[in-house]
Amino acid sequence: MSVSVERRSAAGEADGSVQLDDAVFAVAPNIALLHQVVTAQLAAARAGTQSTKTRAEVSGGGKKPFKQKGTGRARQGSERAPHFTGGGVALGPKPRSYRQRTPRKMVRLALRCALSDRAAQGRIALVDRWPWETPSTREARAALGALGLDGKVLVVLTRSDETAYRSFRNLTDVQVILDGELNAYDVLCNDWIVFTDATLPAPPDGSVPVESPTLAKPAQSTAAQENATEPAESKDSEESDESEESADE
Repeated sequence: MSVSVERRSAAGEADGSVQLDDAVFAVAPNIALLHQVVTAQLAAARAGTQSTKTRAEVSGGGKKPFKQKGTGRARQGSERAPHFTGGGVALGPKPRSYRQRTPRKMVRLALRCALSDRAAQGRIALVDRWPWETPSTREARAALGALGLDGKVLVVLTRSDETAYRSFRNLTDVQVILDGELNAYDVLCNDWIVFTDATLPAPPDGSVPVESPTLAKPAQSTAAQENATEPAESKDSEESDESEESADE
C-alpha cells in the first residue's frame, strides 16, 4: 500500500505531497527481526569494561595463615582465597565484548520495518529545508509547534545542516541524527521522524515521485532540444557527401 506524506515548510505551510517509496515505507513488520537487531545494537553499546580480581591478582597471601594441623580449624593455604574477607572473587566478571554478529541485510530490513511502522501510523513528517542562517533554539521549537509534532521527535539531518543541528540539540524531546546513522532503535524510540528533501530515502532508481509542481523538474527547452539533434543531422549530411563522392568516382 502506497503512503504519501504532506510536504511543508518550516513555518508549517503546505507545499504539495510526496509519494514515499514502498520499498522503504511499506514493508510488512517483522517483530522477531526487530527484536534481534535492537537487542544486538544495545549489546554492542555496552562498554564491557567491568572487572574483578581473582585470588591470583589481589595483594597479600604470601604465607600460610596457620599451620596445617593441631589448631582444630580447617586447613587453609592462603588468606586471599574467595571465602576470606579481602580475598579474590570467584567467577567474577572480566572485560569482554558483548557485540553480536548481525548481517547487514537484517539491519537494513529492520530499519525499513521501523520506518514502515511509523509511516503506517502517520508519524512521518517532511520539511523542504531548515532556513535558519544562525542557530536559534526558539525558532526550532516554534517550527516543531507549527508542524504539529508532539512527543519525542527524531530530526534527520545532513552534515551540511550545522545550523539546524545547533538549533535542535538543546531541546529535551528532540534527537538529532545524521541520515547515514539512521537505525531501527532510534526510530522506535521516537514518536515522530522528520525528514528533509535531502534526507528522505529515495527509491532505488533515484527518482522521487512528487505531486507538487514546485518539486517537478523543469522541461527541456526548445533550444536544448535543437542542439541535441544537431549532431545527428550533421552526421547524416557527412554520410550523404561521402556517398556522392564515391558515386562520382
